[in-house]
Amino acid sequence: MKTLRKFLALAITASLLFTSCDDDDNTQFPPAGNFTGTITADLTLDPSQQYTLTGAVLVASGVTLTIPAGTEIVSNVGTENYLAVLQGGSIDIQGTAANPVIMRSNGVAGSWGGLLLCGNATTTEGVNATAEVGGLVYGGTTDNDSSGSIDYLIIRDAGAQINTNSQFNGLTLYAVGSGTTIENIAIINGTDDGVEFFGGTVSVSNIYLENNEDDAIDWTEGWNGTINTAYVTNTISGFSTAIEADGQNNNPTINNLTAISSTGGLAVQIKNASGATINGFSATGFDDLFDFPGTSTATALQIDNADADTANDAVYASSNTNSSSFSWATSTDIVNNQLPSNITADVTLDASVQYTISGPVLVNSGATLTIPAGTVIVSESGTANYLAVLQGAGIDIQGTAANPVEMRSSDGNAWGGLLLCGNATTTEGVNATAEVGGLVYGGTTDNDSSGNIDYLILRNTGAQINSDSQFNGLTLYAVGSGTTIDNVAVIDGADDGVEFFGGTVSVTNFYAENLEDDAVDWTEGWNGTLTNTFVKHTINGFSTAIEADGVNNNPTLVNFTAVSTTGGLGIQIKNASGATINGCTLTGYGTKFDFPGTSTTTDLQIDSANANEATTYNTSTTVEADFNWVNPAVARQ
Repeated sequence: MKTLRKFLALAITASLLFTSCDDDDNTQFPPAGNFTGTITADLTLDPSQQYTLTGAVLVASGVTLTIPAGTEIVSNVGTENYLAVLQGGSIDIQGTAANPVIMRSNGVAGSWGGLLLCGNATTTEGVNATAEVGGLVYGGTTDNDSSGSIDYLIIRDAGAQINTNSQFNGLTLYAVGSGTTIENIAIINGTDDGVEFFGGTVSVSNIYLENNEDDAIDWTEGWNGTINTAYVTNTISGFSTAIEADGQNNNPTINNLTAISSTGGLAVQIKNASGATINGFSATGFDDLFDFPGTSTATALQIDNADADTANDAVYASSNTNSSSFSWATSTDIVNNQLPSNITADVTLDASVQYTISGPVLVNSGATLTIPAGTVIVSESGTANYLAVLQGAGIDIQGTAANPVEMRSSDGNAWGGLLLCGNATTTEGVNATAEVGGLVYGGTTDNDSSGNIDYLILRNTGAQINSDSQFNGLTLYAVGSGTTIDNVAVIDGADDGVEFFGGTVSVTNFYAENLEDDAVDWTEGWNGTLTNTFVKHTINGFSTAIEADGVNNNPTLVNFTAVSTTGGLGIQIKNASGATINGCTLTGYGTKFDFPGTSTTTDLQIDSANANEATTYNTSTTVEADFNWVNPAVARQ
């Protein structure tokens, strides 16, 4: 909750008292459409019945509320509607990945109060503190106190406004103890915090937070538990932060936090002497990473064994958490022609339908996304929007010269493009973490397959991840030689056309036009082949036709043609990289070659000789007309 610890207790009318049927039966179901009041005896809900929350429901001390898998609780709108477990009470949410428990309102963010747990663990507010809502009492001296168990729970639409300065959260944890188990929880579409810890020692594992308009994760009053595996995504304007911390620093730990924003904003705010240790942190799309407005400094926030880096160009990409871990909580169905967050089973698109992308779309391991000839996919612009094929998954793009598949942005601004994550070798090792979205790549299977791509046009790619890193058109993370990639065009992008991060994949017939960074880029020891390439530069500000970096595994380029009308640099070979080019044409570049690192001209063999600035290169047989399928208006040669 945003502020205030003072609030007049809401009047709670226990309009319905739930008691057990008899001494031997602790199962009692509240009437349909009338779930309110204080539960005074153990109660198990019926998953075949939808419950309507019509007021505050309180689980009394000594009582357990059991909610089986698949149960749905729908709240009426209003601040008087929430579910609270009192000190000494217990909740047992028994959801599964296939049948999570759902608590929601009417789909409007901020329309109810969410779930609150009140425990007996320590808090800087002392023993028997009074919460800012409902006069709830929390806090004690029992740090291993248990408020029950939560597994596979989705909370939607929470964040109702208590008063002008204070709102409910999705999940509110008042001095909850370490004996409480909270795993696999998703908090979506709230107008205040996703989860807030008011002191306590409880830990949470596997938490997904989407479009919560204040802080996704918030703590105060000396919380000192752990969060294991967290994913935060924001695609709406007006949210606050991925993390806000306030109050005494008891140094809680967060392991593997990935945060993505498509609207800028601030990632982490540490106030008033608070702090934390984060092991594994990836942040994409934020304007600012850190803010320390109180007495805390960067030393109070330890990330990957170092002080938080407050430099404007700091890059964090060490968390391997991505939204595929939360496919149980996110959309897996195509609704209103929008591709889902997670594709978990084989899907074939319809070429007569124009599909959209809003947020990351991940093809999960074991699933294949098939895209027929002529299909058009239009993405929102920004770093939160891309299509990624994960390790063990596949894509089958079945374009033709007459009907290529096209992917582009909705407004001409940059989006994230297409990314493939494979199991081939890379100098980053096995299960490396990509610079975006917690994607994992790299293995030992050089003949690994990520599927097939044929006749694909990518437009408007290259959204900026941070000050030093951008998406590409086609990004190939450790993709193996079993993948076939033929006839790909990347046009009008703000960064590279294709970039190889290690791997053994080969590409045939590649066209790059007016890309503001490198047309072809490789690093991490890529050693495949690129055959028949045409690079066209007609705008100022681009980088190079080729940039190579890292270990030289000597990839081969066959018939590489690059033409510039604006001068610039043709090929840059950095830091011990290199290549062999058989058939090379470089026209219109002010400088053909640059070797700024440890490489020399001997590392770039062109037509069986060292690269030579004085040589005229005109041996490639690839011409622009070979790519008439990209733009039929191109003059035939």
